[in-house]
Amino acid sequence: MGLDVLRECTLCPRMCRVDRTKQVGVCTVGYLPKLSNIVLHKGEEPPISGETGAAAVFFTGCQMKCIYCQNMGFSQRGVGFEITLEELACAFLKSQQAGAKTLDLVTPTPHVPWIIQALEIARERGFSLPVVYNTSSYERIETLRALEGYVDIYLADIRYTDDRFGQIYSKVPDYWTVAQEAVKEMYRQVGPFDEERMKGLIIRILVLPNNVSGHERALEFIAELDNRIPVALMSQYIPHFGARNDPLIGRKITKEEYESALDKLIELGLDGWMQLDEKERLTTLPIDWRTPCGV
Repeated sequence: MGLDVLRECTLCPRMCRVDRTKQVGVCTVGYLPKLSNIVLHKGEEPPISGETGAAAVFFTGCQMKCIYCQNMGFSQRGVGFEITLEELACAFLKSQQAGAKTLDLVTPTPHVPWIIQALEIARERGFSLPVVYNTSSYERIETLRALEGYVDIYLADIRYTDDRFGQIYSKVPDYWTVAQEAVKEMYRQVGPFDEERMKGLIIRILVLPNNVSGHERALEFIAELDNRIPVALMSQYIPHFGARNDPLIGRKITKEEYESALDKLIELGLDGWMQLDEKERLTTLPIDWRTPCGV
C-alpha cells in the first residue's frame, strides 16, 4: 500500500476521500504520521505485555468517535506530534531497545501506509518484535489485507452487536456489519492466538451497562468462528465525557452484569482473561522515542 492512498483517503470504512496532503480526514489526521506518546505498558493482556510491558504506540486520530473514549485527547482532539517516516522507524527500533515484549500499535488505521513502510525500514535494521494491531475492528477489508505479513497479533475489540448503538455511541452507522467481516479477515490471516508462536487473534469485549455492548451475541459470534480464540472480557468501563448523563451507559456496570457475561463465556467453552479495575493502575514507563536512533 503506497502513500498515494492518502490523496483520496479510503483507509477506513468512512471512506471520506479527503486529500490528506491538504487537510485532515474525518479521523483528524493529515498527511504525516502523528503520535501522542510511546510507553512501556504492562496493562495489556499478559502474553502481550510480558514482564517488561508492551511498547504502546499511541497514534493520533481514530475513525471511531466513541463518546466515552478514555483516550479522547489524542483519538479525537488531535493531540500529538507529526513525525517523518524515518522517525517512525526509529521509534519502533527504540521500543525494541527499551526491552518491550511487543510493539502495540494503538488506533493505527489512519497511519497504515506509514506503518508498513516504517516496519520495512526497521526490520532491515534488526527490528524483530511481534507487531500488535490494536483495533476497534471498524476496518476495511482492503486495509487489513495490506497488513498481512506485517501484523503478528490482532487485538480486536467488539464494541457493539447492534448497528444502532454504534451510531449513537461511536458515530458510525454500520459498526457491527463492518466489524464481523473485519474480524473474520483478521482470523483468516493469523488464526487464534497462540502464545508459543506469538501470533493470532485476541478479541476484547468491554462490557457496557444495560447490554449496550451486546456481549452475549458477541461471544456467540466468536464461538462460532473458533472457540480457541481467547477473549479478554473487560469490566472497567467508566462513563467518561459524553456518556456521563446518558440514560443507558451513564454508570459503571454492576457485578451481576459482568458475572452474566462471564457465565456466557464459560457456557460457550471460551477462554481468555478477566480484566478488572486494577488494570487502570498498572505501571507505564516512558520510552525515549523522540531522539535519533543513531543507526
